[in-house]
Amino acid sequence: MKQYDMWIGGQWVEASSGESFESFDPYTGKPWALIPRGTAEDVDRAVRAAAEAFQGPWSRLTASARGELLLRLGELLVQHQDTLAETEVRDNGKLIAEMKAQMRYLPKWYTYFGGLADKIEGSVMPIDKPGLFNYTRHEPVGVVAAITPWNSPLMLLAYKIAPALAAGNCVVIKPSEYTSASTLEFAKVLELAGFPAGVVNVVTGLGAEAGAALTAHPLVDKVSFTGSDLNGQKVYEDSARTLKRVSLELGGKSPNIVFADAVLEDAVKGVVSGVFAASGQSCLAGSRLLVEASMHDRLVDALVAFMKQVRLGDPSDAATQIGPIATPPQHRKILDYIDIARAEGATCVLGGKVPEAPQCTGGQFVEPTIFTGVTNRMRIAREEVFGPVLTVIPFETEEEAVEIANDTPYGLAAGVWTQNMARAIRMVERIRAGTVWVNTYRANSFMSPFGGYKRSGLGRENGIASMREFMELKTVFISTADGVANPFILR
Repeated sequence: MKQYDMWIGGQWVEASSGESFESFDPYTGKPWALIPRGTAEDVDRAVRAAAEAFQGPWSRLTASARGELLLRLGELLVQHQDTLAETEVRDNGKLIAEMKAQMRYLPKWYTYFGGLADKIEGSVMPIDKPGLFNYTRHEPVGVVAAITPWNSPLMLLAYKIAPALAAGNCVVIKPSEYTSASTLEFAKVLELAGFPAGVVNVVTGLGAEAGAALTAHPLVDKVSFTGSDLNGQKVYEDSARTLKRVSLELGGKSPNIVFADAVLEDAVKGVVSGVFAASGQSCLAGSRLLVEASMHDRLVDALVAFMKQVRLGDPSDAATQIGPIATPPQHRKILDYIDIARAEGATCVLGGKVPEAPQCTGGQFVEPTIFTGVTNRMRIAREEVFGPVLTVIPFETEEEAVEIANDTPYGLAAGVWTQNMARAIRMVERIRAGTVWVNTYRANSFMSPFGGYKRSGLGRENGIASMREFMELKTVFISTADGVANPFILR
């Protein structure tokens, strides 16, 4: 098995305990790598290395120089994209076709934010008080803890550290214990880019050990977390004890709304993309299909026919369309929710079990599953399954569609399928979600803010807006008057 070390203070190091844990290939079910089991001691070392770098060489670099390092990182990622893609496929079971596309796109986060590094400007205010010069400046928060999930480790890491570094912060990364290998491979590219020691650190380990120590560390100034809403709530609570800044990108139960005037073929592809791509392991999955009643049967029949032709199997095979579930606990959770849906009275019209195909033997697979006869009060419609499970809910009117769409504790994303642009605009205005797609689904960009309403999170990632999440705003007053006014009166 491949043996990895952690990246702390510009050095490759073992866990202080000397312990490691196995990382399993979701397709074979067999261990393939050993990951250091970091402890609170390792976290402390990493955070202190980041704090020292923040006070030292990193703070002395100009914004343009920081940007040049990010641009260099982007160039190197292009050269190492195949290794990173192959590592993620082996570590979390994502399709090689998707991972190669992601890794081709990934460098753009670092080149975009590298270009933004010296473009963040303060303002001069025409203050209403004579004899005062008033302006603002944006300064880095300090040490940022970046905690990433197992479903798209490197892409979601870029959402965090590209703007954090461009803003002048130092970072300690804690990847999921299920998918740490690609982040450690990424750290090798970081080393080649020439960032000063301690600017970026990677500590691996269990969430209850290394993760908890990181969010509680007094020298961490901000936590940026992606994961489930329950884990996000715990991170929020832990961070509040020391009043850390927090960004949370959490779960979703996103509605994908199809009106009767939608182009059927396009809607089918959009629904498939929304919930079955990445085996449904996506926070923005359109797992609630809301379909106008007059189109319900046609759309369901078309979806079932489409998905019966889909190929499951080896994610490293470019012809595979649906791969395994990334972790054993998640595999069990999805199957439990399928049982819950049946117990609630939903009708399974496709899938609903572990596939028996020989190419799926030994892996953590779940058949693409579609339930009809679902109401929005059922658990299967309200709770995040995070797997290839679609619930179909009919509606009669636009008003009812909006009501069902918003009747959820989440608000990460939504889709709308219609040829009526007036209706599309009305739906965009009324749906309470951070991203709304019209006649498409699952599109993203490093330029476009991403985040959620309600239990789907706090703050925004990507785009210029994300830079503000990693900066403090300082106001400065400079007196230009001769002498000081009465000290007992507010100036």
